[in-house]
Amino acid sequence: MGVSTEYEMTIGIECHVQLATKTKLFSGSDNNAVDKSPNQATGPIDFGLPGMLPVLNKRAVELAVIAGKALNAEIAPVSRFDRKHYFYPDLPKGYQISQMYQPIILAGYVDVPMPDGSSFTVRIHHAHLEEDAGKLTHHGTYSLVDLNRAGTPLIEVVSEPDIHSPAQAKAFASELYRLMTYAGVTYGDLYNGNMRFDVNLSIAPKGSDVLGTRAEVKNLNSFRSVERAAEYEFHRQVGLLEKGETIVQETRGWDDATGKTSSQRSKEDAQDYRYMPDPDIPPIVLTSEEVERIQAESGILPQVYRDAFKPLGFDPTVIDAIMANQAAAAYIYSLIEKDSIAAKRAGYWIQLASSDSQDSQYLPEIDRVVALSDMVERAEISATAAKDVWFAFSSDDRSPREIAEAKNLLQVSDESAVQDFVDAVLADPASAQSIQDIKAGQEKAIGYLVGQVMKKSQGKANPALVQKLMRSRLEQ
Repeated sequence: MGVSTEYEMTIGIECHVQLATKTKLFSGSDNNAVDKSPNQATGPIDFGLPGMLPVLNKRAVELAVIAGKALNAEIAPVSRFDRKHYFYPDLPKGYQISQMYQPIILAGYVDVPMPDGSSFTVRIHHAHLEEDAGKLTHHGTYSLVDLNRAGTPLIEVVSEPDIHSPAQAKAFASELYRLMTYAGVTYGDLYNGNMRFDVNLSIAPKGSDVLGTRAEVKNLNSFRSVERAAEYEFHRQVGLLEKGETIVQETRGWDDATGKTSSQRSKEDAQDYRYMPDPDIPPIVLTSEEVERIQAESGILPQVYRDAFKPLGFDPTVIDAIMANQAAAAYIYSLIEKDSIAAKRAGYWIQLASSDSQDSQYLPEIDRVVALSDMVERAEISATAAKDVWFAFSSDDRSPREIAEAKNLLQVSDESAVQDFVDAVLADPASAQSIQDIKAGQEKAIGYLVGQVMKKSQGKANPALVQKLMRSRLEQ
């Protein structure tokens, strides 16, 4: 599908982040509904029974404050809850409790790395605390409601419209996921909806300073879906304009199987929401000292790791492979303090494991990795053979040397033994042309001779030593 050169897309993303609390936002019900029967993770408050009053979850507030740090945002000293008054059939009390006028997280920003090593900045308008709704399942003439998710604590992160391509949308969603999971704000289980992305996209002629009419694609739960939905929606809107039709403001659903969006409902205007202050929940009042104390609990954020990795000279694909696994990032971070050379090699081994469909989640003991790196440094094992030992670590608890010996991977670095292989290759009539080419100044021809030595030694000869001895013999 070609990209139109006449129009520019503008994207803002809203993300619902489920907070990693034990209980719900306003009740003591279990916040983990995975594998539970419908309506099992519920209580009187979730059912909106008469006389039941909400009690704010302190831990949810603390996690929101930590999220604010990850978003480079200020925390409001006073924030309040409001009732969103349009009917929720999957919330028994009939309305949702949110933060409309005084959200807890104020303006911030996210610096987003791109796969090519560049980056761009997305401003955060705000993020607010709110409760999730339940789930309706439709069956022809009737619907069933499951309230397990009703009252689940969320923060909704609202970006400014600073995104201008599907690739940027995907990168922003990925980085937001890393920020929230690394900080410890959410478990980040995308399959079970711990983070859900809404993509608001509009188009306008290039150079225009007026945004077009936006459509909102709801409830995307993968980075790839964010990218594909943005690409499809851009082309759909361009197609409408080129046919002389009007783009309507609406909410659309995404079908991952067909790769298409479909209309769900026309977008409500602001007056359709009708917020009012919630009289049952007092305001959240936080001092700067409290905010500082809470934010000290944050996990190490992605940029701290990236800054630590810079001296190692990783290319972006290696950094991306490491950062895809928070445990791997922490692992390399710890390894740097012990042995930076081993850390650099381990980073590449992690990247190779992920690209070779090996067990990239397994991280061996640091002492074994340092020992393996030392073997490479002393030319006792080749870099290729070291990768094989790394892969073996997950199923073999022996030392790297024992594994290398068992797999016959140790290099021959004994000079006299390697000299015998070199002399045998030079004496072979098949090498005569290459020898003649080298003496005529064609340096590349030595590659053939070195390759023959490696073949004769069954890959065990130290390649650097082979080259040294080969050149010494040819200069005689």
